[in-house]
Amino acid sequence: MKRKTALITGASRGIGKAAAAAFAKEGYDLVLNCVHSEKKLKVFSKELEEEFGILTLCCCGDVGSHEYVCRMFDKVEVFCGGVDVLINNAGISYIGLVGDMSYKDWERILNTNLSSVFSCCKCAIPYMVSQKSGKIINISSDWGIYGASCEAAYSAAKGGMNAFTKALAKELAPSGIQVNAVACGVIDTDMNAGFDLAERKELENEIPAGYFAKPEDVARYLCQMAQAPSYLTGQIISFDGGWF
Repeated sequence: MKRKTALITGASRGIGKAAAAAFAKEGYDLVLNCVHSEKKLKVFSKELEEEFGILTLCCCGDVGSHEYVCRMFDKVEVFCGGVDVLINNAGISYIGLVGDMSYKDWERILNTNLSSVFSCCKCAIPYMVSQKSGKIINISSDWGIYGASCEAAYSAAKGGMNAFTKALAKELAPSGIQVNAVACGVIDTDMNAGFDLAERKELENEIPAGYFAKPEDVARYLCQMAQAPSYLTGQIISFDGGWF
């Protein structure tokens, strides 16, 4: 019996890397993407193959480029036919005032955090429709719901992701495909590594759960979502320790 395949963007670190390990443990073959850390990703994928007896395909390139995503899915088709689970995790941030932000930076944030989701979904959908099943999980943020000062572009991209998730879920539900998003709070990743000890403690005190979640916590939840009943679709689920 053919194993299911999960494609994870931004898989060389943080939530993406933890998700890759979690899905490998569940017996999924993997398509892993990153843009900068090709050597690191290949070493990691080899480790997963040896530990869990799965197959992996590493695709290194910028998912903010629609042309690259199309080429990546050409490789996916040869590797496994198509993906059963798509996790749109790739993301970058920009911290600063809108008045100081260049249009190039704005475009880069939206391409990586939002346009990549469109491109990957567009390429993944035909196979999922042919199978009458599939799970698309978008990694969003609380800032996409509430907005964050000095992170306007990031907030806009994640807000767009949330609206896209809800709309696409309605389109694909008749085809047996579920589309959901996980709106993360503060996760202990490189993106949030800039807090000093005092800032970290202050922020932890604001979170009712009292701590920053680990990428592995998110990864376990993603595996649960991939197994969730098909009636769960079109949802933006906050994963933030009760922060909002």
